[in-house]
Amino acid sequence: MLLLKYIMRYYLYLRYYFHKITKTGTFGADQADTILTPYKETENRLKNALFHHHVKQFHESSCSVASVVCVVNAILEKTCPLNHCPITQQEILEKVRTAHWKERMEDNGYKGRRGLPLEVLGQVVKASLDAYGIDYHFLEIVQARGGRESSQPIRENLLSRLKHFETQGDCLIIAHFDQGCFVRELNIPHISPVGGFDPDTQKVTLMDVDPSQPTPYQISFDTFYKGISTHYNHVFRHFGYGRGGYVYIQLHPLDIPYLQEKAGN
Repeated sequence: MLLLKYIMRYYLYLRYYFHKITKTGTFGADQADTILTPYKETENRLKNALFHHHVKQFHESSCSVASVVCVVNAILEKTCPLNHCPITQQEILEKVRTAHWKERMEDNGYKGRRGLPLEVLGQVVKASLDAYGIDYHFLEIVQARGGRESSQPIRENLLSRLKHFETQGDCLIIAHFDQGCFVRELNIPHISPVGGFDPDTQKVTLMDVDPSQPTPYQISFDTFYKGISTHYNHVFRHFGYGRGGYVYIQLHPLDIPYLQEKAGN
């Protein structure tokens, strides 16, 4: 197992420096646009709450914890603001024991496995919503596909959901992606919540929980889909990683205060 990890890390750094030397990948023209201006609150209070509760992961494998606690806190702030005391990453790990989540965050992982593959992430998100009494309309785990033709329905549905997230504020998206497709980091599986979508430019705002990314950044929709549809390198398959994708949470619209106000007008 230890030998496999060394081989994996060697391969990842080799690929990273290849892109750097050849000025390809994120070292080429297709780079993320870092958002340097402070976030300005909008009518979309659920989106505002995501930015209020955005936190960074506490170690290299805990991106799932930072992402899920951000989403859970955002929903709780909007559905029961008077009673909400933000949940910490350590608290949620103690409360939600699905899929040996806490053990997967430890140095040796659970049976040698660290982090969460997409399917396991979906299980943990559902368990977290249930643990904190969050009522939602439905939750879907979507594994992205490669190939233009076979991926078209998934792309179109994702685009519709991104627009809905931005304009309606009653749903959330947690992305499972190849981080090296978006920023100048290793090509490893990573998890972070979506924080915005511009329907005019079709740029996706990602609230990366990696401490090396101090601010959110924007990427094109095509780049976003490329990152979540990546078939992670075969060295990751031993640890349960296949393709990326996303977890979609659809809330009940009238649970969101500002949508209640709209409905009443």
